[in-house]
Amino acid sequence: MRTKDKVVKLIEREKEQSVSRRTFLEAAAATMGAGALIAPYVFGQSTTQKSKGEADHPTNGSEVLNKIASPGNRTAGSPHITSLNRKNPYFASDFGSQTRVDASDLPKLDRLSIRRLLLAPGGIREPPWHANAHELGYCLSGEHLVTIAGNGEARNSFVISAGEMFFVPSGALHHVENIGSQEGEIILGFSHQRPEDFGLSGTFGCFSDAVLGNSFGLPASDFASLKRTQQNTEIGHRATATVIELQDRENNPYKYSIDAALPQRKSEAGTARTALYKLWPALQNIAMFSVDLTNQGMRELHWHPETAEMGYITQGKGRMTIVSPNGSADTFEMNRGDVYFIPRAYPHHFEDIGEGDLKLLVFFDQVTPGDIGVRTSVGCYSREVLAATFKVEPSLLPPFPLVTEDPLLVPRINSFDPSNNL
Repeated sequence: MRTKDKVVKLIEREKEQSVSRRTFLEAAAATMGAGALIAPYVFGQSTTQKSKGEADHPTNGSEVLNKIASPGNRTAGSPHITSLNRKNPYFASDFGSQTRVDASDLPKLDRLSIRRLLLAPGGIREPPWHANAHELGYCLSGEHLVTIAGNGEARNSFVISAGEMFFVPSGALHHVENIGSQEGEIILGFSHQRPEDFGLSGTFGCFSDAVLGNSFGLPASDFASLKRTQQNTEIGHRATATVIELQDRENNPYKYSIDAALPQRKSEAGTARTALYKLWPALQNIAMFSVDLTNQGMRELHWHPETAEMGYITQGKGRMTIVSPNGSADTFEMNRGDVYFIPRAYPHHFEDIGEGDLKLLVFFDQVTPGDIGVRTSVGCYSREVLAATFKVEPSLLPPFPLVTEDPLLVPRINSFDPSNNL
């Protein structure tokens, strides 16, 4: 009778779990089908995941440690992180500088790269255009005038300040100038790992006075006094104050005030604001999250299907782990000015390990990046499937919650080892 009673109880338990899982799946379908809520749209989930074989997974923490690079140790050769702020500028003058990280510095970069633009008061980034990349800028400090000359008669001019963004389509001529009284800093994300640049000054230097004169309907002699070479000016300086027109301070389709927008996620773990196509239709092939983690916050274990991620640390200290297809784990510390890159669909997490908040600009190579978090996706599978996956009895599995919406940011309720976080 005891054996029979056990069998009956097991059958009843399985029925309860099956009903619960069916209810969960129906609720998840209803949530994703609603579509009207911003959170499910922004952080879309999928119910598929791929398991690795036993050989790819160490059985104890000591074996995992052997695969992890020393935290914050750049000489250990982490292929996923480098520093933008500690890199020498590729151009510098009294009026400003430009520093970049592309595939030459971080070979894993694909469809994304980043630059840091500093402008002194009155400094002007000469009008360039990019042959193979869209540009997405975020202003960290200062006040700037941005002017974009697009196809045909398309013209856009507007002012941006700290917490505001601008977007420039590939091939559009554009410029940035510092109209404030303090140094300006802008982080520029690009939708290509090696952007191709053309500058107005260098382009003019490749053509004769006659060609330029004919293009503008002017005598060739009018161009004789221009100091022209095939090298771009990059950053110049104006001697007079900028005249700002009233419409320059109004809303513009190529401008987005991300820090003034309501956060798509807000909790004790932190906040996340997004610049995505649904909120900013001008975007093409690139998007960005502004993430602020509290010192008790963590980005849950997740991955982005068909979406690569590149992040820039603007404040604080964090730790990230990225898993590669061979099962190796790369864990490293992140500090202000660091840039990391995560290939498409690689599982990863990051958390704040400093005294204050950890702030990041997170760029994606899609206008609407996908997101699969473990909290919702694991609940799609029965405990028997999970038990077989982890080679334990169902009774030994954690009580995984059944939820229909990923939290994105989670509070760190467990302590961590400051040396290795395992």
